[in-house]
Amino acid sequence: MRQADRPLVVVRDDAVLDEIQRIAAAVGCESEWVSDLGAAREPWATAPLVLLDDSALAEDPDPALPRREGVLLVCKGAPAPQSWQRAFALGVQDVVALPEGEDTLVAALADVAEGPSQGRGQVLAVVGGCGGAGASVLAASVGLRVARTGGSALLVDCDPLGGGIDLLLGSERAEGVRWPQLRVRSGRVSMPELEAALPARKHGEGRLSVLSCDREGPGPTADAVAAVVEAGRRAGRVVVCDVPRQPDTAAEEALRRADLAVLVVPAEVRACVAATRVLARLAELTGDVRVLARGPAPDGLTAHDVADAVGVPLLGRIRTERGLARAVERGVFNPRPGGALGTAALTVLETLASC
Repeated sequence: MRQADRPLVVVRDDAVLDEIQRIAAAVGCESEWVSDLGAAREPWATAPLVLLDDSALAEDPDPALPRREGVLLVCKGAPAPQSWQRAFALGVQDVVALPEGEDTLVAALADVAEGPSQGRGQVLAVVGGCGGAGASVLAASVGLRVARTGGSALLVDCDPLGGGIDLLLGSERAEGVRWPQLRVRSGRVSMPELEAALPARKHGEGRLSVLSCDREGPGPTADAVAAVVEAGRRAGRVVVCDVPRQPDTAAEEALRRADLAVLVVPAEVRACVAATRVLARLAELTGDVRVLARGPAPDGLTAHDVADAVGVPLLGRIRTERGLARAVERGVFNPRPGGALGTAALTVLETLASC
């Protein structure tokens, strides 16, 4: 990191300094340390974050530094009463009492390490209305569509019993971590570090990072899914979550954060009935659910019939793509942009953008 991009640490207490340095190292954030406010004059205005302690404030009670945003007072336990007035004069934004406030400090330092995002990302959850509806195929297609148009997407596999979405993409042998190997510290994930660790498919400037379940080992925890999804959102990514029909506590975290949930329902009577059961659970967890009807219909059900039967708005319809099953079996998942899947993925993304 350039010096101007580093947090400024003005701390004299060795115990507080050790804690700050430990947390900064954990989130990959380099910092600039000075021992007193006098030495802080030059970088004071340009540092993205300033961390002070009681001892530094007490050493120079009238530092004549300009008020600024992004100043935190870090202390072991509650700060001394006289520190509050000095902190207010410097424009301290918040007081972080360790160890209780460690998560606040983790978040502040991680935000600096990750740098400014290109805007807030969006979260999509894709769920099958019945078994074999094609939710995983649609989720992967949406992620690929983002990458092919030069964007960055994060595909999150929330179904530990699905065999791993990397198998669908033909990337099961690609190097990178899966859910069993991922460790989440303090409820926070650094998106640059996550993307560096995950398997990815690149299309020019576009990138699809994939966090898959594995053939062995545990699936994701609720805290881990929450942290990963929020990391993608903070970094401006399109986060696509492949969610099972019977969501566990981990999948529920993805649904709670979804800007849009797409329920994929084959145009069959039994599938529509099953989808209403799935919808009852989804409606408890997320606000905007749309139906994507999948054809062909054995007995003439239209896409509007499917949406009416399930009881939520129609997003669109999709026909089974020719040769798809064979391509998936061969580990060659590459839907054509103008094909049925590519067109459906574009419709989903356009709807997500309007949410």
